[in-house]
Amino acid sequence: MVEVYDTTLRDGTQREGISLTVEEKLRVATLLDELGVHYIEGGWPGALPKDTEFFARAEKELDLETATLVAFGSTRRADTEAASDPQLQALLDANTDVICIVGKSWDYHVTEALRTSLEEGIAMVTDTVTFLRSEGKRVFLDAEHFFDGFAHNPEYALSVVRAATEAGAERVILCDTNGGGLPGSIAAAVSATRSAVPDATLGIHTHNDSGCAVANTLAAVEAGAIQVQGCVNGYGERTGNADLCTVLPDLVLKQGVEAIPKERLTRLTTISHLIADLVNISVDPHHPYVGTSAFAHKAGLHTSALARRSDAYEHISPAEVGNTTRMVVSEMAGRSTVLGKAREHGLDLDDATAATVLTTVKDLEARGYQIEAADGTFELLVRNATGWTQPFFELESFRVFTERRVGGDVIAEATIKVHVRGERVVATAEGDGPVNALDRALRQALAGAYPNVEHLRLTDYRVRVLDPAAGTAAVTRVLLEMSDGRQAWGTIGVHENIIEASWEAVADGVVVGLLRLT
Repeated sequence: MVEVYDTTLRDGTQREGISLTVEEKLRVATLLDELGVHYIEGGWPGALPKDTEFFARAEKELDLETATLVAFGSTRRADTEAASDPQLQALLDANTDVICIVGKSWDYHVTEALRTSLEEGIAMVTDTVTFLRSEGKRVFLDAEHFFDGFAHNPEYALSVVRAATEAGAERVILCDTNGGGLPGSIAAAVSATRSAVPDATLGIHTHNDSGCAVANTLAAVEAGAIQVQGCVNGYGERTGNADLCTVLPDLVLKQGVEAIPKERLTRLTTISHLIADLVNISVDPHHPYVGTSAFAHKAGLHTSALARRSDAYEHISPAEVGNTTRMVVSEMAGRSTVLGKAREHGLDLDDATAATVLTTVKDLEARGYQIEAADGTFELLVRNATGWTQPFFELESFRVFTERRVGGDVIAEATIKVHVRGERVVATAEGDGPVNALDRALRQALAGAYPNVEHLRLTDYRVRVLDPAAGTAAVTRVLLEMSDGRQAWGTIGVHENIIEASWEAVADGVVVGLLRLT
């Protein structure tokens, strides 16, 4: 068995751009508990007022099922007594059963950063662990910069591990704090430490500066580490910590290691994305296991094989991590891709119609469309190929202008004339820009016949100039995303006129939305 120690709420929040409120930290802790991790490092009480508040509220508001909450802090200061160190008292006040302290294990940091002797560095670790144990706490030690320390002065690095173990630390976590380690050297150091200090129970904490945090973690486990530390989605200082969203399925599914229950692993994708929403950083679509493209198939050869055998081009079943297979339609697609993607939308095609759709897709992509990024547009292409015509509205005309007003305000205004259920409707709306104004005007024109259209929201809008050399006469591609609050879809427009390209994408987005809502 391998213990899972999550430090998203402490080390993860040290990533540039992440700042969680106490309420958000409580929510993340609940999600981590649902995932089945063994330990949740909640933060550094005493050092950060927000973390102090978190532990005070967690005691009353968190009802953890699988996880144990951990307070994080440092060893006592140099040349002081542990019992009188205010930072250690703050750790005790957090009232957690487990406390994780960080101690220097690289002699260079002891002499240059702490500016004290190596003997005092060892005493700081010993005294702190002894004091916290005397207060009835379970203690873990993060041996900071262990692998750099082991490379420069292995005797001192090992003496820190030995001192912590003899003082009563349950776990000594070997930290690749600078993130520069490689799997071979990490495994060798872990093995050497196990041999030199056989009574120590070791963990691993890696950073991703060399791009090897996950590989280093797996190598350490193979060498004997029984605890892995990391963050959801690989959050953390600089380039991040070991990514638990990759480490966990690698351990459980690839190596057969009992880390979290296999049935809880099916929640991994959902929890990854929920936490990403809370930190306001979208999950990379190409993220292993949990990305929306992790099991997406574009090449016709792949999709044709997948139609016959689901495991032909997938290293695991996506369901094992709560993800799904997706067929991506592009000029590389074959008929099997079109048929599979159509079925995702609940549409059944014969081979002849699928071939027609495929020809249309290839023609459109040659003209600058990117159908793989616009699932809503693809759905409409399939429907149109079966003879369907959208029944919601018929455009007569639209007009958009932008006005700069006194005071510097810039307002766009759109007027749309459409026929809805046999009636001519004229609607005018203002917006922050021409696309926003068009979107509002169209939904205003449709609201009388289709009240649910008010639930639609334009959530993303991207523009790309396809031929920059043509200057202002270049063809423009507009990709947008629309949502009804429950699901989202993409549509695309391509034209020399950016407003016309935007209208095409907006109109298709609204049509798809009405199909979902009616």
